[in-house]
Amino acid sequence: MSFRNDTFLRALRRESVPHTPVWLMRQAGRYLPEYNATRARAGSFMALAQSPDLATEVTLQPLARFPLDAAILFSDILTVPDAMGLGLSFAEGEGPRFARTVRDEASVAALEVPDMAKLAYVFDAVASIRRALGGRVPLIGFSGSPFTLACYMIEGRGSEDFATVRRMAAARPDLLARIVEVNARSVAAYLREQAVAGADALMIFDTWGGMLSSSAFDRFSLATMRSVIEALKGDRASRDVPTIVFTKGGGAWLERLASIGADAVGLDWTVDLASARARVGARVALQGNLDPLVLTTDPQTVAREAAAVVAAAGPAPGHVFNLGHGIVPGTPPENVAALVETVHRASARRA
Repeated sequence: MSFRNDTFLRALRRESVPHTPVWLMRQAGRYLPEYNATRARAGSFMALAQSPDLATEVTLQPLARFPLDAAILFSDILTVPDAMGLGLSFAEGEGPRFARTVRDEASVAALEVPDMAKLAYVFDAVASIRRALGGRVPLIGFSGSPFTLACYMIEGRGSEDFATVRRMAAARPDLLARIVEVNARSVAAYLREQAVAGADALMIFDTWGGMLSSSAFDRFSLATMRSVIEALKGDRASRDVPTIVFTKGGGAWLERLASIGADAVGLDWTVDLASARARVGARVALQGNLDPLVLTTDPQTVAREAAAVVAAAGPAPGHVFNLGHGIVPGTPPENVAALVETVHRASARRA
């Protein structure tokens, strides 16, 4: 498909662009009144995420407000373990939880790649969103990383320190290795089907890889993301779809992340963007990396800090502007408008 605005895809290919493309993690979410209205109409987060029509509606909402350069599928990273039969639910104010965990010999041995038909609602949403976009901008599909999915599968819910996971990594690495291996095959199949349905780029969110030791990161997070990328690049249906990997807290391992075959590496706000470019050169595009809390200040501060990120990225091609993590609830929409306008204006002037 040809796009009226293809700057995002061109930046991923490290080609020259008229302005730095910008999209934002959680750009469809609770900071938008229209999202909250749609979620209330759906009745629950799961009902919203599992309805292709409603997922299409909320995916398009931020693009109606802001001239963003890409859309991202509205879904959740935990759809894959839910399809494995772990019983995902969302309690108001408590986040996700699973009815069943995977942490003993029997549950780990029983784990297997889910039937992708159980995730048809995601693929239907991808197809629906792409039709609705009509070539306006590209659509990003995504998944949680094999290790990040394992964190929730083992703990059964979110955690401040994922202590059970880290103990397993030390005391029973064989069990954790089995979980992430099955997850890697599942994620590869899941992302492939998103590509078949029409996703124009694919992103892997490694939200919790940064809490691991260096050796554990290599084994349980990096190696499994590499296997996913290799599977996608080796499949005719997905080999030409650009990929992005993002490890929150992974700045120390930037060179390793740049070596696994993805087209771009996402950076959180703790990484100096100019130094990151010096470290990886032109091997990959870089995505990031404004602190999302900057968006909770005021438009003038947002504009100043966004311009500083654009300047740090430098004139070389291959930068996608994003936050260092997702938009937080309570972010004023007018600050997002100031951000997008500043990125486009400052980067166009530089070009």
